Amino acid sequence: MKIVNLYTDGACANNQSKTNLGGWGTILEYGDKIKTLHGGKANTTNNIMEMTAVIEGLKALTNNNLQVNIYSDSAYVVNCFTQKWYQKWRINGWINASKKPVENKELWIELIDLVECFKQITFHRVKGHLKVGTKDFDKWHLKYNQQFSPVSKEFYTHLVNRNNQADALANKGIDEIRYTS
Repeated sequence: MKIVNLYTDGACANNQSKTNLGGWGTILEYGDKIKTLHGGKANTTNNIMEMTAVIEGLKALTNNNLQVNIYSDSAYVVNCFTQKWYQKWRINGWINASKKPVENKELWIELIDLVECFKQITFHRVKGHLKVGTKDFDKWHLKYNQQFSPVSKEFYTHLVNRNNQADALANKGIDEIRYTS
């Protein structure tokens, strides 16, 4: 089965204000082939941009008979799938554990539908804004290995670098909205 790695990130300048700008970035990696995507939106949230990055990355894949590995620094997105929150939301009529309506329901439905189209898909959380070669890097590498399948320092460096590149794409999306508004 072909393996595609998706590295995603969302960003929001002035999050929680009425004049915020959001951006998302996605890197699709298939062997040595790389495709980057990004975009932005005014009046949004960081969580919406995190979800949008994954949605747009999955939409860009034309074959669903793939093994897709999604690497994100968003606990919001990753935990939804690794802890199966969405299954409880569906059963409970889209009410969360706090007995409140699930935020971003329409985006969650779109994302869940896309995820369910693929034969094999896994979500991995990568620490965001991490610098390679620091003490924090080693700590987060160890934590990643405890939570997911152990990976070499070299591969974890690759994951961190791709996450930082996805972050730069998300910020590019913000800049494009900022300078065209």
